[in-house]
Amino acid sequence: MPEKPAITSSELGVLWLTYQEKTMILRMLEYFIEKADDDKALKIMTDLYKDIDLYVGKIKIIFEDEGAAIPVAFTSQDVNKDVPKLYDNGFDIMFVRLLKEISMGLHTLNINMAYREDIVMLFKDLTAITQGAYNSCTQYLIEKGLLARSPYVSMPKTVEFVKEKNYLAGMNPLTKLGNKRTLNTIEVAYIYHGIEANVSGLQMITGFAQCANSPEVKKFFNKGAEISKSVVKEMSEVFLEDGIQIPTTSGGNATRSTVAPFSDKLMMYCTSMFCSFSMGGNAVGTAFSLRNDLVAKMGVFTKDIFEFAHEGAKIMIKNGWMEEPPQMAERKDIIGK
Repeated sequence: MPEKPAITSSELGVLWLTYQEKTMILRMLEYFIEKADDDKALKIMTDLYKDIDLYVGKIKIIFEDEGAAIPVAFTSQDVNKDVPKLYDNGFDIMFVRLLKEISMGLHTLNINMAYREDIVMLFKDLTAITQGAYNSCTQYLIEKGLLARSPYVSMPKTVEFVKEKNYLAGMNPLTKLGNKRTLNTIEVAYIYHGIEANVSGLQMITGFAQCANSPEVKKFFNKGAEISKSVVKEMSEVFLEDGIQIPTTSGGNATRSTVAPFSDKLMMYCTSMFCSFSMGGNAVGTAFSLRNDLVAKMGVFTKDIFEFAHEGAKIMIKNGWMEEPPQMAERKDIIGK
């Protein structure tokens, strides 16, 4: 075996995807760092920028060593740091926290598709960086009163087992009226997380809609905002039925600015990534929900988000914004020649 074997197709794919994501985050951090008005937030974002920039460079070196084309991804052409603030009151750290949540999931998947030791270590290091930044953002937001905790609950004193099939149907076996049973803590966790993520996503996409240059893209973002509102509304109603506190925040508002700090291409890619994250979250939430009505709701949300993401992909292709991942060899064409 050679000391360092060539990278596999899986490794090339996840490195390519990581390069896209990280260069997007760098461009967004450049803008948020320029507009930061809090020293602690500035340090969190500056430290993260340095770490990500280092590993983007490492991925680029791997591509060069392997003779692979360097992706275009996102460059200085995709950010304008000199425009007015698009978001205020802690949105920068709220947004970075959500990005790091997505990154944690991606790095976990990517490390499972890597074989070469240096690439495994690269994703292991990125995971540690991401976890550290996520925690820093969480503690900052709690300290500033911008992040609500999920509801507290009385601690169980005994162990119980499910005795009625109605538990899965979402019905309360102790009543004859077919009332829905109370949510369990696992269901609360995923619903609460879904509401929290969609509130941040709604704030993000509202800002995007205000400043998008293309009327078609602006209309697309407005549609995304309506989907987020619908998810927040329906999931909040599930909580209210059981008298459970709904996550709220006083921060992260879009300003009145209509000047874009980011290219339409970057904002579309960011929205696409959030859609993928949302569909993945709904899939996990569905797997761990034991009330059929919740499974049905999440299924509808997933369908709506998938159709929205598909519409976004068509807009990106139409405008030449969707960079094509490296392809496997076209064997039929080669044989035909």
